Amino acid sequence: MKNHKWNVSVTHIEDMYGVPTNGQYISKESELFAEINLHFIESAKKLKASLKNACLRRRNIMGIFFLCLGLVLGPTAVAQATKVTPSSTIQQDVSLPPAAMKAASAMIAKGSGGFSVGTGVRDKVISLTNFGGIKPDTQYPIASASKFLTAATVMAVVDEGKLQLDAPIVAWLPKLPPAVGKLTLRQLLSQTSGLAGAKGEYYDLAQDHRITLEQSALDVAQRPLISVPGKVFAYGAPGFQVAGAVVEAVTGQRWAQVFQEKIAVPLGMSHTYWTHLRLDSAVELPLAETLNPVLQGGAVSTAADYLRFLSMMANEGVFEGKRALSKNSINEMLKDQTPEAFMTPAPENPIKGGHYSLGNWCESWDEAGACLRSSSIGAFGTYPWVERKTGRFGIVFVYQLENAFRLWPEIKAIRDAVEVDSP
Repeated sequence: MKNHKWNVSVTHIEDMYGVPTNGQYISKESELFAEINLHFIESAKKLKASLKNACLRRRNIMGIFFLCLGLVLGPTAVAQATKVTPSSTIQQDVSLPPAAMKAASAMIAKGSGGFSVGTGVRDKVISLTNFGGIKPDTQYPIASASKFLTAATVMAVVDEGKLQLDAPIVAWLPKLPPAVGKLTLRQLLSQTSGLAGAKGEYYDLAQDHRITLEQSALDVAQRPLISVPGKVFAYGAPGFQVAGAVVEAVTGQRWAQVFQEKIAVPLGMSHTYWTHLRLDSAVELPLAETLNPVLQGGAVSTAADYLRFLSMMANEGVFEGKRALSKNSINEMLKDQTPEAFMTPAPENPIKGGHYSLGNWCESWDEAGACLRSSSIGAFGTYPWVERKTGRFGIVFVYQLENAFRLWPEIKAIRDAVEVDSP
């Protein structure tokens, strides 16, 4: 990774109601909030200097807001600028159980930086506790925890009857090569499509942020399939880009707009949006709308926002009394989609022996194939989970660029402690 130069273009736009958006949502009252283009650098000192220069270059806008999609940052993240201390602050309701607090202190001791732990049961968030100086509105890139959000957005369009999980996608993307056109949304979201790119090639990340999702899909589809669709699970292939292109084709809207309408606005996720990371250039990208967000890992969110999403999932698709996803969609998202597939080992996931659902890991399951615990851990450490039978859910919201999974023993201990002590 040290041999790469990383460059991120992040455009964060807020509408007149304070809701981050892209593209067709921009109103007259909208204004550009922030764009950061950072290069991979050798020391924290250089990072500080580059941020200072960026502020000077953009002094005519409201100011530089946190954001770099995780891989860009060095050991010190912009969002972790506050001094890290072992102290905790209770943002909502009650404190965590002692065992969870002990594990959180151990995370701090390991150099986790600021992080949050949130828990809830079905339609209620029980606690949200911040550690190490993280602020309540801190936004982190959540890496593969984005996949959960992508799958939910696709399923919202399925609920409308515009898409079907098991229909060949050529019906919506007729320009695809024949072999790829036969793939289904189920195969794309369960990572059993056979698309090339699951061995760290990062074809989707290397693309230009200015191309459309359709162009992104056509690009990744040019490579021969590497396995028989539906037979082999391979984590990290760019199938989520293709699924996103299908959504745009059938709705006539950009991905960011569909996500806002179907998920973010109904759930009140006002600090969650999508970015694109590119690996092919260190040249600063222009201030422009990102048309090609990385759908398997490009979301940025807050702990409070993601808890809203988890509450909806745990409450059978209902949030604050209103249905966001059908119960059937929840069932599809939270069931084992790979019971007979060959499970290619995924080093990106510290949870061994799991199967995969639609956009999330099925950590354990019952005889009927319903997942008992579903999760969507990201490479930077953020770990959201849902317990299907009890309705409990939680998140450890953390950002670590390098070796985030060294924190897994403590993250697991926090999860286990809150599960035991939750009502």
